[in-house]
Amino acid sequence: MISHPIDDPRRWNDALQRLPAPHVLQTWEWGAFKERQGWRAVHHLWETDSAPAAAALVLTRRPGRLPVQVSYVPRGPLLAREDPDLLDRVLTDLESIARKQGALFLKIDPDIEADTPWGAQAMALLQERGWRFSSEQVQFRNTLLLDLTPSPEEILAQMKPKWRYNIRLAQRKGVTVREGTMDDLPLLYRMYQETSIRDRFVIRPEEYYQDAWGSFIEAGLAQMLIAEVAGEMVAMVILFRFGGRAWYMYGASRSLYRDYMPNHLLQWEAIRWAKTQGCTVYDLWGAPDALDESDPMWGVYRFKAGFGARLVRWIGAYDFPVHRARYHLYTSITPRILALMRWRYWQRLEIPSPTDR
Repeated sequence: MISHPIDDPRRWNDALQRLPAPHVLQTWEWGAFKERQGWRAVHHLWETDSAPAAAALVLTRRPGRLPVQVSYVPRGPLLAREDPDLLDRVLTDLESIARKQGALFLKIDPDIEADTPWGAQAMALLQERGWRFSSEQVQFRNTLLLDLTPSPEEILAQMKPKWRYNIRLAQRKGVTVREGTMDDLPLLYRMYQETSIRDRFVIRPEEYYQDAWGSFIEAGLAQMLIAEVAGEMVAMVILFRFGGRAWYMYGASRSLYRDYMPNHLLQWEAIRWAKTQGCTVYDLWGAPDALDESDPMWGVYRFKAGFGARLVRWIGAYDFPVHRARYHLYTSITPRILALMRWRYWQRLEIPSPTDR
């Protein structure tokens, strides 16, 4: 098996699509986007007889003003099969790459289901090789997946009755859903900002989302859907798609007309859109780590689960510490720095931070 870097965008994305369940965060477009945000992207492909066996987009950057480099394989590495020997070879090479890059540590978070024999094997192998379950889970560890292979009527029938009722209610109330255009992006960001304040989560500056959303829309790998009442925007979703899967990665809504249930109709139209694009799986992108009603994401989980989606627990992010002592120091200090940054964020908005309440 040969491992080598790839510098051809088409060849890279074609290779990904020959692997099972390729992720949009491993695409060439995601690497290019992250490079515009200060990362360096290198695309590593493992091949056997000209067929892709594994792939890993490795992102590297210097966090803030700290004198270290960190590396990250978002939602990867991708593997052609559930094979401990293949994973062992890929991990060996990734560890070598991290050392050569002078990284403090390398983080991976592959889409491997934890509650399966393969998940148990993968976690055991990672631990044997000295990888550590990460205290910083960049992506959601858990999600909900909806099977899109049944007919639209069958998908609708699998939803909870209240969800079907709310979809019909939104239609009766005059909620409409349309595809957005690039001209809608500024308004969508303002809606996203309003949602972040109401639901108490931190977002990035507008330029970040203009790039993230806009570049993928222009590449044909994303679509915005906007719910309106009487011509006024009330909710939106931005869907990403690649290799037979669609991801509900971003969403926002206003308090206006919430009793019209626009979000239920919007999700239904998102499901229908994903199916027309040939997607077989709809990833609702995010669920609580523990199914507890006290979890801040409990309401989000209930909303997503009502559409008939299956809860999936991934193995989560693992770190390979290249320099163990410095890694321990970094992981001890970073949470305090992030907490301070979040506090300053809420102070700039002149509203109490969640911890102040």
